[in-house]
Amino acid sequence: MDYDFVPPPKRKPLKWPNGKRLAVQVTLNLEYWDMMKESDQPYYAGGPPALPDAMPGNVLDVPNFSWREYGQRAGIWRLFDTFDEVGVPSSCTLNAKLGLERRDIVEAAKERGWELVCHNYEQGDLLTNYQSDPAAEEALIDSALSVYEDVVGRKSPGWLSSSLRSTPNTPEILAKKGMKFICDYMNDEQPYLMKTAHGEIVAIPYSIEVNDFGFFLRRNFTTTQALEMLKEQFDQLYLESAQTGKLMSVGLHPHVSGHPFRIRAIREFLAYAKSFDDVWWATREEIADWYLENHETHIPTQG
Repeated sequence: MDYDFVPPPKRKPLKWPNGKRLAVQVTLNLEYWDMMKESDQPYYAGGPPALPDAMPGNVLDVPNFSWREYGQRAGIWRLFDTFDEVGVPSSCTLNAKLGLERRDIVEAAKERGWELVCHNYEQGDLLTNYQSDPAAEEALIDSALSVYEDVVGRKSPGWLSSSLRSTPNTPEILAKKGMKFICDYMNDEQPYLMKTAHGEIVAIPYSIEVNDFGFFLRRNFTTTQALEMLKEQFDQLYLESAQTGKLMSVGLHPHVSGHPFRIRAIREFLAYAKSFDDVWWATREEIADWYLENHETHIPTQG
């Protein structure tokens, strides 16, 4: 895997289709955590905990497990209602095991016609566990993709790794499987191409900065501060996108943003962004398809 370093002054203006100016993607991460694991090592769940004391995988951690499960039992349904109220879509990511164990959530996203992107098999089984064994990494990816296809009814067009922790082999494996995009890299505000031995794949940037793990948990923003930050990010990107199209990525987790005292920030930001007619509520697949056809008008292939 390789990709070119092309700074913005050396890029051509990116012109989204149909006169759209700023692409906005608000991700709902539909994740699943095993209650326990057959290990005496600390259980890394792919995100910050409610209580910081790490428990071994083979010891039930009720506070942290049930806090995360709140997102499946309550938070996601409040978020579904909020997106419906405003009338905008989400681009969802999906742990394959959630499709097996919490099928109602997947069906609710499908009923709305929302995008679902494969997001590993189980949230705590990181691809980085297999960096020295590409065959084992590929087997894990295959297991996730197989369940995804059974549950969603189609092949996944792309991939987001648990905790964004992929390996140098991951883009190669994904391109080999025919996927169009990877979302693990957070190093830009525009899509770009990655080169692999199996062809090109689009990197569609995700964000940890504009992510509820960051602004609600790590920085302890209030609901009002979170709303102000989201609007500030939008306003600056919208201003810059008069010259070249940009992508605003927002990452949400139902067990964080789905609480009643936080939902106002999400609802009011979505309504604010929707008030701009030239915002593109694009799926990742739509961006990847468009970029694969038009990348030469943005970042010409390097010789």
